[in-house]
Amino acid sequence: MAEQPAGAPAPAAGTGDTPYAVELRGITKRFPGVVANRDIELRVRRGEVHAIVGENGAGKSTLMKTLYGMHRPDEGTIALHGREVHLKSPADAIAAGIGMVHQHFMLADNFTVLENVVLGSEPTKGLGLDRAEARRRIREISQRYALNLDPDVLVEELGVGDRQRVEIAKVLYRGATTLILDEPTAVLVPQEVDELFGNLAELKREGLTVIFISHKLDEVRKVADSITVIRRGTTVGTADPRTTTARQLAELMVGSELPSPQTRTSTVRDTPVLEVRGLTVRSHGARPAVDDVTLTVREGEVVGIAGVEGNGQAELVEAVMGLRPLAEGVVVLGGEEITAWSTRARREAGIGFVPEDRHRQGMLLDAPLWENRILGHQTRPPAVKGLFIDRKAARADTERIMQEYDVRAPGPDTLAVALSGGNQQKLIVGREMSARPRLLIASHPTRGVDVGAQSAIWELLKDARAEGMGILLISADLDELIGLSDTLQVMLRGRLVAQLDPASLTPEELGGHMTGAHDGSVGAA
Repeated sequence: MAEQPAGAPAPAAGTGDTPYAVELRGITKRFPGVVANRDIELRVRRGEVHAIVGENGAGKSTLMKTLYGMHRPDEGTIALHGREVHLKSPADAIAAGIGMVHQHFMLADNFTVLENVVLGSEPTKGLGLDRAEARRRIREISQRYALNLDPDVLVEELGVGDRQRVEIAKVLYRGATTLILDEPTAVLVPQEVDELFGNLAELKREGLTVIFISHKLDEVRKVADSITVIRRGTTVGTADPRTTTARQLAELMVGSELPSPQTRTSTVRDTPVLEVRGLTVRSHGARPAVDDVTLTVREGEVVGIAGVEGNGQAELVEAVMGLRPLAEGVVVLGGEEITAWSTRARREAGIGFVPEDRHRQGMLLDAPLWENRILGHQTRPPAVKGLFIDRKAARADTERIMQEYDVRAPGPDTLAVALSGGNQQKLIVGREMSARPRLLIASHPTRGVDVGAQSAIWELLKDARAEGMGILLISADLDELIGLSDTLQVMLRGRLVAQLDPASLTPEELGGHMTGAHDGSVGAA
């Protein structure tokens, strides 16, 4: 390979006569106008955790979709356990022993664990589902791989870590011997990450193979047996996590040092930008989704909201944005009550919004980039000229954002769906920052982006804070929350249960508050 960090071994040549569990040779995949993968080489030993790292847009997802049968390579070969295979569909991959756990879980909340696991592969008895056999097999898998799953509990009652284990059980149930995990720790707190790594250790002990895709380099070094680095569509090196630092990996990935969110110079001013008083949002259950929340975001302040997903953070954001009705409470922007205002009016008054789900809330995937640039801003320049959309100005401003925010795409007429997740995110951040809002609601702003894009977004948030912008930050990245926040609140079961000082807080301590392990959190909840 072209490059290797100091101390990294040469590409593995196998152990004796034992073939690789997965071997990709010379994989090239082209799409119109772009070569997504170029002459990729990947060799994964049986019974190891093999990490794949690289920037967004580097070609990792395309490569894994090719291995999972979703794409067919234009050049190159795929071999499993020494035998060349031709995978025409995910069904072929599953039959060959490959399972994939996607970053965004694909579970039915109103189904039980058992029903989710067997869906599409149901054991039958007569004309119906053989629940006894399904339950037996799920309990066997759960015990064998230390997944600790109850087949009869509803998925909607499970936390994020348990849901992920359900996804792992699904692929094991179908006989997978090689598992592809796409950003598996993106939404987990540190305790859940440790539990996942324990599960992966059990999989290894049983001889299973894991391909682990992640942007969190410290985690990669902790869990992986070997690492392959991809840059701009091709493999550029392999690394031994025992002898390679996170800094070396970052340099190999993006040519720069590992970024840090740390910012300790206070820019907080006295003037409130956002005031939320007694905000309550009803839900379908007995407990409100948001329960009597009061908080203030001042000029030049980042207020971080920490919490395990599903504890009311999303509903809080939607309520502030006017996307969800309030049962009680008041929302004030810049000293003016906006509780009854529409979302459009709130946007025009100076609220920027980076949503947690860029595909569902932030973009039109089948629309060109210039249309996505004006999305949510179509009533203001440069989107409009008189009563009409100014397409020429919108295209020109999209090109400015692409250059200023390093959005890598052929041009403003490129469809959003053609961009990597990181480039989609940078376009959204650039769009919202370009409106120069006085309040930015940033919900998981760096989720699923590489270290280069993450660093760029962190610097943008720091610069905006220094210029007096108020920022409400919701994130599952605890280092990001601790590093960027001036004030840190913990949300548990719909309530703010702790206010913490980021300057003296560890991720482990924060995770304890998020899960209710600390007495103060439990009592306040």
